[in-house]
Amino acid sequence: MAKMSTRRKLAIATWRAPQEGNIYGKLTLDATAVLDYIKDVRLRTGEKVTITHVVGRAVAMALQKAPDLNGRIVFGRFEPFPSVNVTYLVSLKEGADLAKATIEDADKKGVTEIASELRALAGKLHKGEDADFEKSKGLLRALPTWLIRPLLFITGWLASAVGMSIPALGVRPFPFGSCVVTSVGMLGLDEGFAPPTPFARVPLWVLVGALRDQPAVVDGELAIRPLISLTATIDHRFIDGFQGGILAKEIRRVFASPELLDEVTKG
Repeated sequence: MAKMSTRRKLAIATWRAPQEGNIYGKLTLDATAVLDYIKDVRLRTGEKVTITHVVGRAVAMALQKAPDLNGRIVFGRFEPFPSVNVTYLVSLKEGADLAKATIEDADKKGVTEIASELRALAGKLHKGEDADFEKSKGLLRALPTWLIRPLLFITGWLASAVGMSIPALGVRPFPFGSCVVTSVGMLGLDEGFAPPTPFARVPLWVLVGALRDQPAVVDGELAIRPLISLTATIDHRFIDGFQGGILAKEIRRVFASPELLDEVTKG
């Protein structure tokens, strides 16, 4: 019998047949201005900023304008989060494992600060120095799949809905924050839709696709431009088309004028 990876055990223990109502959306954006911005930031700071960092920052800015999406449901009521925290997914061991790195107060941090913090968090995960992840990974390896399912439900509700800390399991309050950002573009995939992880209890999942030179209409003329697709999976309990439009409008605004990414308000 082939040995299952921790990630595969977690997937089997997590998902059932689809029952929940989700909204799926897609934006195809001209990345010309953002690529110029990234090039300039790299030259000025030496920080390896990427499109994924930009998307996380843009989503955090959008959540400021759509506060009804920045929260969780507990005891049948919507409860807002006190801050906008963005979680990035980090691939480990050539895709055999997947971990999270959460940037707190992402709406109050510039792109370079987000990139630097994420690099440090990802480095700890790759080196096995993230104590919380190592605790949770060790437990998942030891337990059978049938026992992982109820454990995930209980710990997910306590941590992600109620906001409890469970130190013995390496679980902190609201561990996945306000939204999750991940990328398949680096894998060569043009686009995809992230499947919501039930125990994370996150209403918004954003997936970054591959950047491709494609035909586009610019000022009424056909031109070749670097286009990128962003897709979102959204919990319909939190949002309808109106709030989704707010998110889309803000992200389009940032991609058209990336200097807005540097407008950071502390406090």
